[in-house]
Amino acid sequence: MYKRLRLQNRADFSRVYRYGKSFANHQFVVYGCRRKDTEQFRVGVSCSKKIGNAVVRNRMRRMIKEIVRHHEHEIVTQMDLIFIVRKGALDMPYKEMEKSLLHAMRKGSLLKSSKR
Repeated sequence: MYKRLRLQNRADFSRVYRYGKSFANHQFVVYGCRRKDTEQFRVGVSCSKKIGNAVVRNRMRRMIKEIVRHHEHEIVTQMDLIFIVRKGALDMPYKEMEKSLLHAMRKGSLLKSSKR
């Protein structure tokens, strides 16, 4: 995933947590906050230490970023998104994780095809 598509500093994360809306399923929580200063969306991933050691957490981050990369043309623009990994996602194969992540995003109308 490109660096320009990443949320990087603490202030951005805090703004999304404070002013954004959250949508969840058993495996993921997705926070989304509208942003008007750019045409792109940005993504941040958060994994608690309760999830596992650094190897497990980084693997989850890589998988989520790869799913976002594959579906970036479907994601609504002008948004900051944060994905929080829950324990239910740990043992999931890639395809199930992709389906679950897209389901959580669809719940929040964060995909272009799900906008009504």
